[in-house]
Amino acid sequence: MAPVDKIRCDACPVMCYVAEGRTGACDRYANENGKIVRCDPVTVLDRRLAAGEEVRPFLTAAEDWDGAMVPGRELFVSGVGAGTTYPDFKPAPFIVSREVEGVDTVTVVTEAIYSYCGVKVKIDTDRHLGDETAVVRARGEAIGHVTTGEYGSHMLSLGGVDHLTGGSKPEGRATCDSLMALCNGEAVELEIDGGSKVVVQAGQAPIVDGKAETRMRVGCGSATIGMFATQWQGHVDEVVVVDDHITGVVSEHQAGKEIGWADTGIRIKGRRSTPGRYFQVAEPGLGWGGTDIEDPLTILGDWQEKKGAKPGLTLLMVSTTGEHAGYFVLDEDLVPQPATMPEPLQASVRLIEENCEPALCTVLFCAGAGGSLRSGVTRNPVRLTRAVQAGEAKVTLGGAEAFLWPGGGITVMVNVLDMPDQSFGYVPTPALVAPLEFTMPRDLYVGLGGHDASIRPLRDVLETGGAYHNPFRALGRDKPEGGNVTPFPGTAKKAC
Repeated sequence: MAPVDKIRCDACPVMCYVAEGRTGACDRYANENGKIVRCDPVTVLDRRLAAGEEVRPFLTAAEDWDGAMVPGRELFVSGVGAGTTYPDFKPAPFIVSREVEGVDTVTVVTEAIYSYCGVKVKIDTDRHLGDETAVVRARGEAIGHVTTGEYGSHMLSLGGVDHLTGGSKPEGRATCDSLMALCNGEAVELEIDGGSKVVVQAGQAPIVDGKAETRMRVGCGSATIGMFATQWQGHVDEVVVVDDHITGVVSEHQAGKEIGWADTGIRIKGRRSTPGRYFQVAEPGLGWGGTDIEDPLTILGDWQEKKGAKPGLTLLMVSTTGEHAGYFVLDEDLVPQPATMPEPLQASVRLIEENCEPALCTVLFCAGAGGSLRSGVTRNPVRLTRAVQAGEAKVTLGGAEAFLWPGGGITVMVNVLDMPDQSFGYVPTPALVAPLEFTMPRDLYVGLGGHDASIRPLRDVLETGGAYHNPFRALGRDKPEGGNVTPFPGTAKKAC
């Protein structure tokens, strides 16, 4: 029996009893005058607003409607704030019809509850963050792992159903909280077993062990030689580009040979791959070129006089970001001694730095948009899956283009910075909540077994709203260059 003066919210499996003027456990739904309302406004993306322009309320009462209406392609009702399809036998909160370039189009709008979801985090840095498969933790709880590194970037796979629901309650809560914060553009501190602590925030530079990164590497040691060998020729006798993966030696490298670089008798302590390319010169770390070395000379063996080494030979050693660089001259015993770097070589180091991309974190939300939520779209769910896979139905998240993974199901991935701010919420099952929209021609929608009786014209949606009684707000659809859209000036939580 329900507690006195409380009503039950059916917007998620938790089924909270909510008192008058209070919210449920998710802080997204409230009891207002005996009705369950969605606290946040529905976000309508409006191409008429300038990028980043302050949002403005929509008229929601029919008597206030002035009759003015731009073509439907200018307005797009997103799933941000729309409310949920749960329990999933119900039609989605908004099934909106509008004309797009002469085609009667339907957009099915909902906030989906995702247990099967996670994020892929790309961290641009030359630092070693942790070994592949190392556990990634938040608040001491395992929430993911390090996956294969990419060129100049480290990759983390965080979340997923096993961490959200397959472990302990603290693990599930830590995973859910971290995913939601990352997807909403907030900073999260992660700790990698056997590796570093790193602060990750979408669109910002990573902070590794308390130090903010500034750039990712220009390339591996071999690539750096290929790009800059001609800049060094005539100014130095030998160049070694120190890198955790491939350390390059210009006199042996094909790029050096092509321009007539003389042998120097240098020896590198490492596993020789091809001429001028060496693996495993040191362990991974936070030092030169993502290795653990502080003194670059430790990767050099004895110089070979019979192969070109001689007193006075000059040597430039540089990392793949230009952050570390040193200039040396061989003494009478063929031992490198530090010396002042000539200006032309200083300029070449600056050129390496200039050609490095800024170090940034990228957060990609990845989820399976399948399961029973499809029944909020159609009475024959597999037809929706097939229409999406065939490219007949378009999937967006908060209006942002989503990458659709090939193969079975509806597995989508989207850059969170392409979505409106604060697009993500949660339910304490735990699971993430994110906007989801399916757009297709009306005749296709009806043919899929769609809920045609619930289709409403865009004008009617804006005039009368939806079942959760929340207001509408408009937001500039295109984001300003290099940043996120302007956040809502308050979220208009009516009963919170």
